Amino acid sequence: MVDQDVPTVPRVAIVTGGASGIGEAIARQLHGNGHEVVVADVRHSAAAVLAETLRRTGARASAVEVDVSSEASVRRMVAEAIDRHGHVDIIVNNAGIAGRSAPSWELPDGEWEKVIAIDLSSVYYGCRAVIPHMVERRWGRIVNIASIAGKEGNPNAVPYSAAKAGVIGITKAIAKEVATTGVLVNAVTPAVIDTPILDQVSESHRAYMISRIPMGRTGSPAEVAALVAWLASEACSFSTGAVFDISGEIGRAHV
Repeated sequence: MVDQDVPTVPRVAIVTGGASGIGEAIARQLHGNGHEVVVADVRHSAAAVLAETLRRTGARASAVEVDVSSEASVRRMVAEAIDRHGHVDIIVNNAGIAGRSAPSWELPDGEWEKVIAIDLSSVYYGCRAVIPHMVERRWGRIVNIASIAGKEGNPNAVPYSAAKAGVIGITKAIAKEVATTGVLVNAVTPAVIDTPILDQVSESHRAYMISRIPMGRTGSPAEVAALVAWLASEACSFSTGAVFDISGEIGRAHV
């Protein structure tokens, strides 16, 4: 049986896309729980500002610049985190974009490839980069941020919906590969969350998504962060390959 005792040293967590939105909320929540946090983002200056803010209030924090669409960059991110903090226990593959809102045949050439690279391939790269290290240490938590759109499919968001469906598939498959190693892999599927990513979609698409939520409101980044924090903890010990909705109601389609 894998040891699930509370660690004697802080866990180290990487959060991609950690400089703003859901990623920032997750970074703050994990740091508030006593973890050392690596804020990884393509916007290094913003990541550095958040890391400095976190350092003033508790455990260590650092910033790493990463292009999650590049496997080489993701590998460098993990190597740098290990070099600075000694190890990595948690990765939250959060970085992503919404892409353009339009019928699939009207999207510009390259839109599919861009969204798939940032929203889907990045998750695969992140998992590949950390799993050997986590397996060697016999403990790890991987949390992949997917979307309800990956379950239901959103019109005018075909690349995004396909990418997030892929994140769910990656989560389930990799979780089975490492199920007996102490490494747990789960996904979170938010509905509409009030973050800057909503600026990337049209007002009509945003209104459509919110109209499908029975609670009649968007979710908050803090609500998502609280769920992620549990999935990244010792308390989560018998859930892997699972998909956790945070959507206002199960079975609805949203970003």
